[in-house]
Amino acid sequence: MAFDTWLIYLVAVIGLSLAPGPNGLLALTHGVMYGPKKTLFTIIGGVLGFVVLIALAMFGIGALLLASADLLLLFKWIGGAYLIWLGVRIWRSPTIELQPIGKTVVISDMALFRQGALAALTNPKVLLFFGAFLPQFIEPEQSLFSQFIVMAATFAVVEFAVEYLIARVATGLRPWLARSGKRFNQCCGGVFALIGASLPLYNN
Repeated sequence: MAFDTWLIYLVAVIGLSLAPGPNGLLALTHGVMYGPKKTLFTIIGGVLGFVVLIALAMFGIGALLLASADLLLLFKWIGGAYLIWLGVRIWRSPTIELQPIGKTVVISDMALFRQGALAALTNPKVLLFFGAFLPQFIEPEQSLFSQFIVMAATFAVVEFAVEYLIARVATGLRPWLARSGKRFNQCCGGVFALIGASLPLYNN
Protein backbone atom coordinates (compact mmCIF):
# COMPACT_ATOMS: atom_id res chain seq x y z
CA MET A 1 0.00 0.00 0.00
CA ALA A 2 1.38 3.40 -0.99
CA PHE A 3 2.17 5.69 1.94
CA ASP A 4 -0.20 8.45 0.81
CA THR A 5 -3.01 5.91 0.41
CA TRP A 6 -2.29 4.58 3.89
CA LEU A 7 -2.45 8.08 5.36
CA ILE A 8 -5.89 8.63 3.86
CA TYR A 9 -6.96 5.22 5.15
CA LEU A 10 -5.61 6.07 8.61
CA VAL A 11 -7.64 9.30 8.77
CA ALA A 12 -10.76 7.43 7.64
CA VAL A 13 -10.21 4.70 10.24
CA ILE A 14 -9.79 7.26 13.04
CA GLY A 15 -13.08 8.86 12.05
CA LEU A 16 -14.76 5.44 11.91
CA SER A 17 -13.45 4.43 15.34
CA LEU A 18 -14.64 7.69 16.90
CA ALA A 19 -18.17 7.20 15.55
CA PRO A 20 -20.59 5.82 18.19
CA GLY A 21 -21.21 2.08 17.93
CA PRO A 22 -21.93 -1.03 20.03
CA ASN A 23 -18.27 -1.76 20.81
CA GLY A 24 -17.51 1.79 21.90
CA LEU A 25 -20.59 1.76 24.09
CA LEU A 26 -19.53 -1.59 25.53
CA ALA A 27 -16.07 -0.22 26.33
CA LEU A 28 -17.74 2.74 28.05
CA THR A 29 -20.06 0.51 30.07
CA HIS A 30 -17.40 -1.98 31.08
CA GLY A 31 -14.95 0.82 31.85
CA VAL A 32 -17.42 2.17 34.38
CA MET A 33 -18.39 -1.22 35.79
CA TYR A 34 -15.01 -2.98 35.92
CA GLY A 35 -12.30 -0.37 35.35
CA PRO A 36 -9.98 0.11 32.35
CA LYS A 37 -7.59 -2.74 33.21
CA LYS A 38 -10.27 -5.42 33.14
CA THR A 39 -12.01 -3.78 30.17
CA LEU A 40 -8.87 -4.56 28.14
CA PHE A 41 -10.33 -8.05 27.65
CA THR A 42 -13.53 -6.53 26.20
CA ILE A 43 -11.51 -4.28 23.91
CA ILE A 44 -9.20 -7.06 22.70
CA GLY A 45 -12.20 -9.27 21.95
CA GLY A 46 -13.83 -6.51 19.93
CA VAL A 47 -10.65 -5.66 18.04
CA LEU A 48 -10.08 -9.30 17.08
CA GLY A 49 -13.71 -9.53 16.00
CA PHE A 50 -13.20 -6.52 13.72
CA VAL A 51 -10.05 -8.08 12.25
CA VAL A 52 -12.06 -11.20 11.39
CA LEU A 53 -14.70 -9.01 9.71
CA ILE A 54 -12.04 -7.16 7.74
CA ALA A 55 -10.69 -10.50 6.52
CA LEU A 56 -14.17 -11.69 5.54
CA ALA A 57 -14.93 -8.44 3.75
CA MET A 58 -11.64 -8.33 1.85
CA PHE A 59 -11.83 -11.97 0.81
CA GLY A 60 -15.41 -11.99 -0.40
CA ILE A 61 -17.97 -12.85 2.31
CA GLY A 62 -19.34 -9.31 2.26
CA ALA A 63 -20.26 -9.77 -1.39
CA LEU A 64 -21.95 -13.07 -0.52
CA LEU A 65 -24.14 -11.37 2.08
CA LEU A 66 -25.07 -8.66 -0.39
CA ALA A 67 -26.03 -11.30 -2.96
CA SER A 68 -28.16 -13.37 -0.57
CA ALA A 69 -31.03 -11.48 1.02
CA ASP A 70 -32.03 -14.48 3.16
CA LEU A 71 -28.51 -14.95 4.54
CA LEU A 72 -28.19 -11.26 5.31
CA LEU A 73 -31.55 -11.25 7.09
CA LEU A 74 -30.47 -14.26 9.17
CA PHE A 75 -27.28 -12.47 10.23
CA LYS A 76 -29.32 -9.38 11.11
CA TRP A 77 -31.68 -11.35 13.33
CA ILE A 78 -28.82 -13.17 15.08
CA GLY A 79 -26.92 -9.96 15.65
CA GLY A 80 -30.03 -8.11 16.77
CA ALA A 81 -31.01 -10.84 19.22
CA TYR A 82 -27.55 -10.84 20.79
CA LEU A 83 -27.49 -7.06 21.27
CA ILE A 84 -30.98 -7.10 22.78
CA TRP A 85 -29.89 -9.86 25.18
CA LEU A 86 -26.79 -7.86 26.09
CA GLY A 87 -28.91 -4.74 26.61
CA VAL A 88 -31.25 -6.57 28.97
CA ARG A 89 -28.28 -7.84 31.00
CA ILE A 90 -26.82 -4.34 31.30
CA TRP A 91 -30.26 -2.88 32.13
CA ARG A 92 -30.64 -5.36 34.99
CA SER A 93 -27.09 -4.88 36.31
CA PRO A 94 -26.96 -3.65 39.93
CA THR A 95 -25.97 -0.07 40.63
CA ILE A 96 -22.23 0.38 40.89
CA GLU A 97 -21.00 1.15 44.38
CA LEU A 98 -17.95 3.27 45.10
CA GLN A 99 -15.75 0.45 46.32
CA PRO A 100 -12.34 -0.46 44.88
CA ILE A 101 -13.02 -1.74 41.39
CA GLY A 102 -11.39 -5.12 42.00
CA LYS A 103 -13.85 -5.87 44.80
CA THR A 104 -16.89 -5.32 42.60
CA VAL A 105 -15.81 -7.54 39.68
CA VAL A 106 -18.03 -10.60 39.34
CA ILE A 107 -17.38 -11.47 35.70
CA SER A 108 -14.56 -13.50 34.19
CA ASP A 109 -11.98 -12.13 31.77
CA MET A 110 -13.12 -14.64 29.15
CA ALA A 111 -16.72 -13.47 29.47
CA LEU A 112 -15.62 -9.88 28.84
CA PHE A 113 -13.54 -11.00 25.86
CA ARG A 114 -16.49 -12.95 24.47
CA GLN A 115 -18.88 -10.00 24.84
CA GLY A 116 -16.48 -7.70 23.00
CA ALA A 117 -15.92 -10.20 20.18
CA LEU A 118 -19.61 -11.02 19.75
CA ALA A 119 -20.61 -7.34 19.76
CA ALA A 120 -18.39 -6.92 16.68
CA LEU A 121 -19.00 -10.24 14.94
CA THR A 122 -22.80 -10.28 15.20
CA ASN A 123 -23.30 -6.91 13.51
CA PRO A 124 -23.70 -7.53 9.76
CA LYS A 125 -23.81 -3.79 9.06
CA VAL A 126 -20.13 -3.64 10.02
CA LEU A 127 -19.27 -6.41 7.56
CA LEU A 128 -21.22 -4.72 4.79
CA PHE A 129 -19.59 -1.40 5.62
CA PHE A 130 -16.14 -2.93 5.44
CA GLY A 131 -17.15 -4.56 2.16
CA ALA A 132 -17.88 -1.12 0.71
CA PHE A 133 -15.19 0.83 2.55
CA LEU A 134 -12.03 -1.27 2.17
CA PRO A 135 -12.06 -1.66 -1.65
CA GLN A 136 -11.58 2.11 -1.93
CA PHE A 137 -8.02 1.59 -0.66
CA ILE A 138 -7.11 -1.73 -2.27
CA GLU A 139 -4.47 -1.55 -4.99
CA PRO A 140 -5.12 -4.45 -7.44
CA GLU A 141 -1.50 -4.72 -8.58
CA GLN A 142 -0.29 -5.48 -5.03
CA SER A 143 -0.69 -8.57 -2.88
CA LEU A 144 -4.15 -8.68 -1.31
CA PHE A 145 -2.79 -10.52 1.73
CA SER A 146 -0.10 -7.92 2.44
CA GLN A 147 -2.67 -5.15 2.09
CA PHE A 148 -4.95 -7.02 4.47
CA ILE A 149 -2.14 -7.14 7.06
CA VAL A 150 -1.57 -3.39 6.78
CA MET A 151 -5.27 -2.47 6.84
CA ALA A 152 -6.19 -4.85 9.64
CA ALA A 153 -3.20 -3.84 11.80
CA THR A 154 -3.93 -0.14 11.30
CA PHE A 155 -7.57 -0.56 12.21
CA ALA A 156 -6.75 -2.76 15.21
CA VAL A 157 -4.29 -0.25 16.68
CA VAL A 158 -6.60 2.73 16.20
CA GLU A 159 -9.70 0.93 17.48
CA PHE A 160 -7.82 -0.37 20.52
CA ALA A 161 -6.51 3.11 21.37
CA VAL A 162 -9.94 4.75 21.01
CA GLU A 163 -11.79 2.13 23.04
CA TYR A 164 -9.16 2.13 25.79
CA LEU A 165 -9.38 5.92 25.98
CA ILE A 166 -13.15 5.60 26.31
CA ALA A 167 -12.72 3.05 29.11
CA ARG A 168 -10.25 5.31 30.92
CA VAL A 169 -12.57 8.31 30.69
CA ALA A 170 -15.51 6.17 31.81
CA THR A 171 -13.76 5.36 35.09
CA GLY A 172 -14.13 9.03 36.07
CA LEU A 173 -17.90 8.61 35.93
CA ARG A 174 -17.96 6.32 38.94
CA PRO A 175 -18.65 9.10 41.52
CA TRP A 176 -21.63 10.27 39.46
CA LEU A 177 -22.88 6.69 39.32
CA ALA A 178 -23.10 6.61 43.09
CA ARG A 179 -26.12 8.86 42.58
CA SER A 180 -27.37 7.86 39.12
CA GLY A 181 -25.93 4.40 38.49
CA LYS A 182 -29.22 2.65 37.83
CA ARG A 183 -30.22 5.24 35.23
CA PHE A 184 -26.83 4.80 33.54
CA ASN A 185 -27.33 1.03 33.32
CA GLN A 186 -30.84 1.50 31.94
CA CYS A 187 -29.66 4.09 29.41
CA CYS A 188 -26.80 1.94 28.09
CA GLY A 189 -28.92 -1.21 28.14
CA GLY A 190 -31.70 0.58 26.30
CA VAL A 191 -29.31 1.81 23.61
CA PHE A 192 -28.00 -1.74 23.06
CA ALA A 193 -31.56 -3.06 22.81
CA LEU A 194 -32.54 -0.32 20.35
CA ILE A 195 -29.51 -1.03 18.17
CA GLY A 196 -30.34 -4.74 18.25
CA ALA A 197 -34.00 -4.16 17.41
CA SER A 198 -33.05 -1.91 14.48
CA LEU A 199 -30.72 -4.40 12.77
CA PRO A 200 -33.45 -6.58 11.17
CA LEU A 201 -35.19 -3.38 9.99
CA TYR A 202 -32.08 -2.06 8.25
CA ASN A 203 -32.57 -2.44 4.49
CA ASN A 204 -29.66 -0.48 3.01
